[in-house]
Amino acid sequence: MNTDFFIDLLHQVKEFENSEAYKPHSNVEDFRLWLNDKKYRKESPTKLFKNEQHQVSFTENEICKQVLLLGRYSKQLIRKGLNDFPELANEEFTYLYRLKDEPNLTKIQLIERNGHEKQTGTQIIKRLLEYGLIEEKNDSEDKRSKRLNLTEKGEDYFHRSVEKVNMTSRILAGKLENNEKAELLELLRKLNDFHSHVYSEYKRFNIDEILEISAS
Repeated sequence: MNTDFFIDLLHQVKEFENSEAYKPHSNVEDFRLWLNDKKYRKESPTKLFKNEQHQVSFTENEICKQVLLLGRYSKQLIRKGLNDFPELANEEFTYLYRLKDEPNLTKIQLIERNGHEKQTGTQIIKRLLEYGLIEEKNDSEDKRSKRLNLTEKGEDYFHRSVEKVNMTSRILAGKLENNEKAELLELLRKLNDFHSHVYSEYKRFNIDEILEISAS
């Protein structure tokens, strides 16, 4: 092992210490994770496919990669932000907040508003009912359906968690300028409008059929 290796290692350590990932209590494992993340960020998802002689679109694959990463980071931050509210720390808070905004939804409506599969949404609703944060009542028009609303405890959780959710949202927005935030928001809404339409209208279609629809 030559001296250049140690020099390069010291440079990497210095870069890590100057990064946002570094904390006063950081250890070797934190450094390793930072190196892995740095390597992953530099890799294009098209590189693997090109090596295997597959044709791919660089831009679309990069979008996919960035969306997946952002989803993972956001979940970690939400758990930290709602540390004082463990009952809300997964997907529960989105259901609670949706019911605050739109009271008296049916179970299916609430699940669809959150873009979940029925089984996943049903489990989240079940947990919120067990926590006593929401309540269900029979639909006056359709006896087979249940209408959901926040309980007094749910209202209390909503108001007490708002500040933490706002703090988490500010962190998720990163260091973007106001105009960049507005531009990103517009693009995300446009992208989500497309996927919301696919989710509601074509959920039983296979991926080839969805691709054909999206390209038309």
